[in-house]
Amino acid sequence: MNILAAILLATAALTDGEIWNEGVDCYRAGDVTNAMRVLKPLMLSRTHGPRAAEVVAKLAYDQGDLEEAAAAAQLALRADPQDERAQRNFTRAVDRLPEVRENARIEAALKAARGRDPGSILLASTREARSLFREAGGFYTNKAEKSVAAADSLAGRARRLADSWIPVREAIAQSVTNEEQAATLQAQLEAARKRTETAAENFEDLDAAAYSAMSGVEHDFTRFLKLTIMPPAAMEEDFVAQSNAWQDVEAFNDRAWQQDALDYTRAFRAKFPAWARAYEQQAQADTNRPPFTAEDQAKISALATELEKLQLECVEKLLPPKQEQATAIIREIRELLPKDRSGGGQGQQNQQNQQDQQNQQDQQSQRNQEQQSQPDQSRSEDQQSQENPTQDQDPNEPREAEAEEREGSEGEPEDRSDKEVEAILKKAQERNDEHEADKKARMRKAPLPPNERDW
Repeated sequence: MNILAAILLATAALTDGEIWNEGVDCYRAGDVTNAMRVLKPLMLSRTHGPRAAEVVAKLAYDQGDLEEAAAAAQLALRADPQDERAQRNFTRAVDRLPEVRENARIEAALKAARGRDPGSILLASTREARSLFREAGGFYTNKAEKSVAAADSLAGRARRLADSWIPVREAIAQSVTNEEQAATLQAQLEAARKRTETAAENFEDLDAAAYSAMSGVEHDFTRFLKLTIMPPAAMEEDFVAQSNAWQDVEAFNDRAWQQDALDYTRAFRAKFPAWARAYEQQAQADTNRPPFTAEDQAKISALATELEKLQLECVEKLLPPKQEQATAIIREIRELLPKDRSGGGQGQQNQQNQQDQQNQQDQQSQRNQEQQSQPDQSRSEDQQSQENPTQDQDPNEPREAEAEEREGSEGEPEDRSDKEVEAILKKAQERNDEHEADKKARMRKAPLPPNERDW
């Protein structure tokens, strides 16, 4: 019979005082595990509970388990709220809890995001932010029991959405070598995460302010997505926005679809040259990638230039002309882009589709179907064929594409640094692409091991 079994058998018929003595003996012998197991049940004892709780709090604190230390110290303090030693022990355990909980949360978020592209995480989170913003407008208008259930579900999703900022922030911190620039970006991302957590708190409190809070959160995600999105995904979102502008779909979160489409075209043009060079380097190291000829690249650049001129004209005129032509140009650019399923191009979109599918499995049971019935006449058959077939969104519901905050918006000082942020992220992406290309090139040049050589 092992020591623990002997202790449990002995304590079955022991008084509280005898159990206390057993626990103290284990503690003095250095057997912390058994001391904890003997004394923890004793914490509810009327006679020896406070003393047992005090010892358990100390042992748990020494082991770094502040959650258990705080709970035990609280029990000891309840027995005598005026006991100064109990007050000190409780304060010592509780003071570090926020830091410990925050570190655990960050570690869990980074572990969940391991192996995933930060860009795909941001794209998935932006889509979830749109969904939460739509649902935030009516969750508190239902009957009490339904409002509480809906608010609880929305709060949980908002908490997870806040955690999605963590891997994005860490990825940027590792990519940017300039400490001052990295600090600026991290401060902005952390502020966005805090705003998302505030929205979660509003949901928990059944506060109608959750709607305005989620409006700001959706803008935050859109802004950073615009700064990081790669050309293939940018053109997909451009197609959605331009189609909705052509069909005159109602603006989403105070952003006009036509301006949104123009923003995505500009993001595409700014990132396309570097992205195309990186793709060529990767294609040289990976023969499975489809080719991307110089002729196709030149044609895409010319089409993107023409597209921006058309969209700028559509934005500036009250009755936008040639919106259908702009949609046709976007469709042609999408066809010319290499259909790469291994990464860097359409691979990012494939990763996103897989994440959307997972998100659908996690969230489908939480969605209120009545809040997803908004009609949309902007989806074409070509657009629908590009989307994830398992996506939970109603095919008759508009897909809201993201756009940057309007320049000079009040209360958004981060907008003034968008160009600086974009330059930093662009350099970081170029370094990552060059590193991957060099690594694949070295792998190709590496000699085969003896057991794989064709002698």
